[in-house]
Amino acid sequence: MRLYGVVAAGGFRRYTTYRVATAAGVFTNTVFGVIVAYTYIALWNQRPNLGGYDQSQALTYVWVSQAMLMTVNLFGGGFADELVERIRTGDIAIDLYRPADLQLWWLSADLGRALFHFLGRGVVPLAFGALFFDLALPIDPGTWLAFLLAVLFGVVVSFALRFLVALSAFWLLDGAGVAALVSIAGLFFSGMLLPLNAFPGLLGEVARALPWSSLLQIPVDVLLGRHQGWGLLGAYGFQLGWAAALLGAGRLLQSAAVRRVVVQGG
Repeated sequence: MRLYGVVAAGGFRRYTTYRVATAAGVFTNTVFGVIVAYTYIALWNQRPNLGGYDQSQALTYVWVSQAMLMTVNLFGGGFADELVERIRTGDIAIDLYRPADLQLWWLSADLGRALFHFLGRGVVPLAFGALFFDLALPIDPGTWLAFLLAVLFGVVVSFALRFLVALSAFWLLDGAGVAALVSIAGLFFSGMLLPLNAFPGLLGEVARALPWSSLLQIPVDVLLGRHQGWGLLGAYGFQLGWAAALLGAGRLLQSAAVRRVVVQGG
């Protein structure tokens, strides 16, 4: 496990070198947060308690989501693009011969990336939102710890989805199309545009049952105190269930890809 800890630390350090990009990202998240916040204010003035949120909770949803966008990597890219390129060029064969598990290697690197973005691009927009808007942030440290654990599980689910997308390049040679479709689905079904609790009827039930709800909707609801006691355990169980299923699917696809490389190499 020490190896994967070193890989995670390397993933964190790698992103610390992009200081200008990080500053630009903080600015972009903050500006976009202001735009969305005023849109929500107008919407909640017309529809108070939409989705079961009051206006303060809705604004909290906006700013926490902005703080988490890059942490859960809703826009794709990152390790997935690098892995696709290594598959396309054949360099993946070198990775498969390393004395390390391919999935765990990339997961460790992505956890390091996520931690950097949570600290580097998440704290400032959330602090700005708390300073200039009426947010319903908790004061209980236990709620914050529960939120951080939900974020961690969301990052793992996000990784598992992107790992599957990247491995599709073994058969498609270019995973751009699949990545675009998954990214669009993620933007809609994660709750980035509108809380999934505000989706009507069957659409809302389906959206909340999909893995993307683990990325934003569940962590924000945990922070807002909407999951407590057994409900909190149920939320964690939902995230962990999807993480296990998707990581398991990635493991199977990885094994099939290895067999493909061996056959072609032979």
